[in-house]
Amino acid sequence: MKGVADVATIRKKSQDSGQLLETSPLISDGGDDLAAQLPESLTVSVDLPAQVHSVPAEEVALAIGETAVDPGVVGLQASTTSIDVIHTGPIPVEEPAAYVPGLPEPAEALTAERLISGRGGKKAAPEGRWPALVYATTLHLVNLGDSRAVRERKALDARIARHFEGGPRFVPILTRKGGVGKTTITSILGMAMAEVREDLVIAIDANPDRGTLAERVNKQTRNTVRDAVTKAAAITTFSDFSELVSRDETRLDILASDTDPLLSEAFDENDYNVVADLASRFYSIVLTDCGTGIVHSVMRATLQRADSIVIVSGGSLDEARLASETLTWLEANGYGELVRNAIVAINTGTQGTNLVKLEEIEAHFQSRVREIVRVPYDQHLASGSVINYHELQPITRDAARELAALVADGLPVRRA
Repeated sequence: MKGVADVATIRKKSQDSGQLLETSPLISDGGDDLAAQLPESLTVSVDLPAQVHSVPAEEVALAIGETAVDPGVVGLQASTTSIDVIHTGPIPVEEPAAYVPGLPEPAEALTAERLISGRGGKKAAPEGRWPALVYATTLHLVNLGDSRAVRERKALDARIARHFEGGPRFVPILTRKGGVGKTTITSILGMAMAEVREDLVIAIDANPDRGTLAERVNKQTRNTVRDAVTKAAAITTFSDFSELVSRDETRLDILASDTDPLLSEAFDENDYNVVADLASRFYSIVLTDCGTGIVHSVMRATLQRADSIVIVSGGSLDEARLASETLTWLEANGYGELVRNAIVAINTGTQGTNLVKLEEIEAHFQSRVREIVRVPYDQHLASGSVINYHELQPITRDAARELAALVADGLPVRRA
């Protein structure tokens, strides 16, 4: 048999490129019969499986969306395409420690303690006898932090110094009974707030029966609420207004009432609104020492502006009853919300306190108002003269500070 070598060109069709590519020649050794049976050329189409590319993990991590990047395909591109990636969702961030849900942080939240005491700054020296001693003896290597008493004091300061937005907050101090220490409570409440707060606090004597609030500080002016009314149009700056008030060592400003009873009776609702509008320009906290005439027009204007109220009661039976009747009158005349948010200050320096059960008085008011504060007897207050806040007994100052903190707790942070 004669061996004949016929070359059959086998072509395959690439699924990816669509081109016909030649393969190696096919040689067949056979006789004439075999050669005769073979065609001159033979074309065979073979469908190959799609190319499978396993994408490395690092490529998946850099993929855009859910489409992995194939380096083989990218390498064939003749040009580079820029892709703008737009983030449509919120970027998750860790909330600050002082964040209040639903409210943005005020600037006051950026305190030195918050920003400097951490990893990047030196921790402040501790306050308190024992922590300070350890800190000194270890050459500032061991800092135990503030003592418990200091931490409690700073926490109370933070409550009193609470920041408010949207204008001043008005707090009337009232009761239907005279001689229970309403003016005294107004004074020490204002002093406790003014000493701690960085903004301005004023106490206005709106008693139409010749109030004595201005006599509890060293008077620096003879001006009264009547002068504020007559000069209102000319008062454009705080310097103008400051000429009308007296300021004590705690930075509490006091605007006196008229000394003439006839002029006092003439101080009405419209006059109070003029004075209150003036105070609103410069002060964040406006305390109002009200008279006993609860149906007086000044009382109506005072209550219409009130954000919270302080009811003053003595420690005797009749004083407690009149204070409770004040709450009843307020509820009956549409001020129920003020009653529920009220603070009752029980002045135990009045006569008859030792003859009654103060716990029962407190239990009664606890069922009607938000909080109760018991103000102890203090000889410095009993004199009825100028009050030096720092000469009060520590227990009296603590009561005044607690009252100030409770009042601040009940004031709205923002105007609706």
